[in-house]
Amino acid sequence: MLNATYPLAIIFLYLVVLVTIAETLSRFITDDPELTRKIVHIGSGNVILLAWWLGISGWVIIVAAAIASVIAITSYLLPILPSINSIGRKSLGTLFYAISIGILTAIFWEQQPQYTAIGILVMAWGDGMAAIIGQRWGKHQYQVFAMTKSWEGSLAMAASTYIVTNAILLFVLGNHWQTWLISAIAASVATSLEAFSKWGIDNLTVPLGTAIVCYYCQFLGLIL
Repeated sequence: MLNATYPLAIIFLYLVVLVTIAETLSRFITDDPELTRKIVHIGSGNVILLAWWLGISGWVIIVAAAIASVIAITSYLLPILPSINSIGRKSLGTLFYAISIGILTAIFWEQQPQYTAIGILVMAWGDGMAAIIGQRWGKHQYQVFAMTKSWEGSLAMAASTYIVTNAILLFVLGNHWQTWLISAIAASVATSLEAFSKWGIDNLTVPLGTAIVCYYCQFLGLIL
């Protein structure tokens, strides 16, 4: 019991520090609430690396994802944590994010945790960097149905996805040409799903789609 307590305490401390920093910044950087929201978005995704390293069991992550879903719904209805849901931002993205963590954990964590990590980190870094770069430097825009995107944001999404996926696959599977190929496929899939998603649903479609594509590439023999 003692050995299991330490990893959970480390993750809990990390999350407390993360939210505290984000909430503090949200009170000083009042002109850019999206920045602090993305700090939580990216930082919370990195927890999966801690969980992987510390050997946290899948059921613990699933319970944590369920709790996070409740907090996300509460914050959506009552904006008590502006760093999670910015005031005036009508999106269930944070809820979908928590749900995707639970689903990916249930599917992959016990046997192939790398695909859980890929899905979550692609969503954390890809979507996070796409929003930050797109909103600050997105000068070249394009339309997808009724949504306005920027090429700069989409490029940030693709690059972040490629880097994250490639890093994890290199660590797990080694340096093969298939690793680089699958990273490129994952980047294309994640960027397309993000571009066509509305109401924050990309927080569900991007991690699930990217992880499943990577898994089936292995299943089909594209990864050694």
